[in-house]
Amino acid sequence: MRETQHRHRGLKRGAALAAVAALAAGCSDASPSEPGKGIDVGFLPSTRGMTDRTGQLIDLWNGAWFAAIGVAILIWALVLWCVVAYRRRKNDNTLPVQLRYHVPLEIMYTIVPIIMVGVLFVFSTRATAEMNDVSAEPDVEIEVYGKQWSWDFNYTSDDVYYSGDRISFIGNEVGAEETLPTLYLPVDETVEFTVKSRDVIHSFWIPAFLYKIDMMPGQVNTFQVTPQEEGVYSGKCAELCGEYHAEMVFNVAVVDRETYDAEMEKLRAEGNVGTRGDEYNRQYQVKETSDGGN
Repeated sequence: MRETQHRHRGLKRGAALAAVAALAAGCSDASPSEPGKGIDVGFLPSTRGMTDRTGQLIDLWNGAWFAAIGVAILIWALVLWCVVAYRRRKNDNTLPVQLRYHVPLEIMYTIVPIIMVGVLFVFSTRATAEMNDVSAEPDVEIEVYGKQWSWDFNYTSDDVYYSGDRISFIGNEVGAEETLPTLYLPVDETVEFTVKSRDVIHSFWIPAFLYKIDMMPGQVNTFQVTPQEEGVYSGKCAELCGEYHAEMVFNVAVVDRETYDAEMEKLRAEGNVGTRGDEYNRQYQVKETSDGGN
């Protein structure tokens, strides 16, 4: 009797915790209509119109979750049905029928998972291919270098650049976001990113765009995206790259073309004309030092 009461209490506590979690998720202040507020509303992503490619990823995400929930419901229904249908009856001391195998059942639970994995693979591959498609003619080309512990942005289409320095958050928590490197993107224009690393492995990640890409020393990666909502979003390095990895963050400002051109002119007026290329890579500098020593 006591054991049964403890079980009921445990179930009630679990239900209460689940309800609190659901309410907390539902009270998130993130909103798809407020750029820069984050990318989650409760449980599902909510940046469908952020770029031209976020919608398909959200569809894949939601579809995978709905499929998983459907499978979970089916499994629990079958488990509960077995518990009820094959429970031990009163005064029934005989063993149930013992089977070494059941061919139709075994075929079913072999084929069905294969079909499920195959369907998920097809949709995942399709979404990945669309996200990585770089066949469009870009309106703007930007070269991004990750470095310990900041970023260099070469606006190659405008022949200007921005070179960032490490910004320490220690004792500078208030207003630190305003001093971060800012990457400017024109709204509703296709941007082609070329990402590289100056030293170690980094990862270029803009969470609101639902996309990140690795930056490998000696390797060039590219991707295209068309931002569709103006606003200021956060960017960061998603690969542990050393002692101050947590400070390797930046802002992404999606602005109208007039504002974008004004920012390019500002960089040009500051003397940041041209690009900062591979000659600033650590490997190149080490080689140059070594040659000079000989």
